[in-house]
Amino acid sequence: MLKMFTTQLTGIFKKIDEKEEFSFEDGARLLAQAPVGDGAIYLFGAKEMKAVEYEALEGAEPFTGAKPLSATSVEQLTDADRVVIFTRTSADVEAVALGKLLREKEIPFVAVSTVMDPEAEGNLAELADVHIDLRLTKGILPDEMGNRYGYPSGMAALFVYYGLKFTIDEMLAEYGE
Repeated sequence: MLKMFTTQLTGIFKKIDEKEEFSFEDGARLLAQAPVGDGAIYLFGAKEMKAVEYEALEGAEPFTGAKPLSATSVEQLTDADRVVIFTRTSADVEAVALGKLLREKEIPFVAVSTVMDPEAEGNLAELADVHIDLRLTKGILPDEMGNRYGYPSGMAALFVYYGLKFTIDEMLAEYGE
């Protein structure tokens, strides 16, 4: 089972890399504006996506200058700041409410989530300046009854986080030269 999970997970990573290539670049460019200016990059992870926040802030290679986004820090954001929201789906109520608040305050942000219903209005993908789709609409392993299980949304989000971080680091290194 682990071999099948590994194969499927690798496929998810490849699909994100291939289908979201331009969104990675656009998202990194948008986020890199904060450290180049007088702003900071704020991270928000809904539910299990707190794993991304912890990795960015407390991991072996912390994301320099990144800060956690809290209810109180939202009020202190300026137009120099940038935000990245990680959530399981683009319909997550908490993330959508945050996206609407950021849109009202004219704070540019990147959202990372799975778009379950592309036709749905008012979802996070629609609100964000840049959206990266995790493309995880169901579990990746089949069971004997034809159902699917194994929903590695946190792993997919960490993959996206590292893609954004590496791209931002490259951009800032070029900018500093």
